[in-house]
Amino acid sequence: MTLFSIIGAIIFSLMAVLTLLVTLGFPLGEFTMGGKYKVLPVHMRFMTGSAFIFQIIAAISVLYVGEVISLNIPYSLARGVCIFFAFYLLLNTGMNLMSFSKKEKYVMTPLALIGSICFFVTAFL
Repeated sequence: MTLFSIIGAIIFSLMAVLTLLVTLGFPLGEFTMGGKYKVLPVHMRFMTGSAFIFQIIAAISVLYVGEVISLNIPYSLARGVCIFFAFYLLLNTGMNLMSFSKKEKYVMTPLALIGSICFFVTAFL
């Protein structure tokens, strides 16, 4: 289970770094949000900035539930966060598959699917 939580945390951390870079205006928007924008418009960056915080919380939670790190929060709360993000990543996999952006479809889809599996395994085993 530890290996799954580490892989899940790495994947979500990579997604968080991508999100942060897109939020800061780097031309990586083709990997996110349907690939509509190469550089995300300023009015959309608040949303991605908020997502960055949630992605970091998810990565920390999966490490805690996988017993890689210890925190002073209820285990059941962290497990619930893992289950939520497992379903979120599963939904994200489907959305990425429908993307018009080849970069999002072929890079982010497998990452989201592998991440979802890691979060499910960590939360339920």
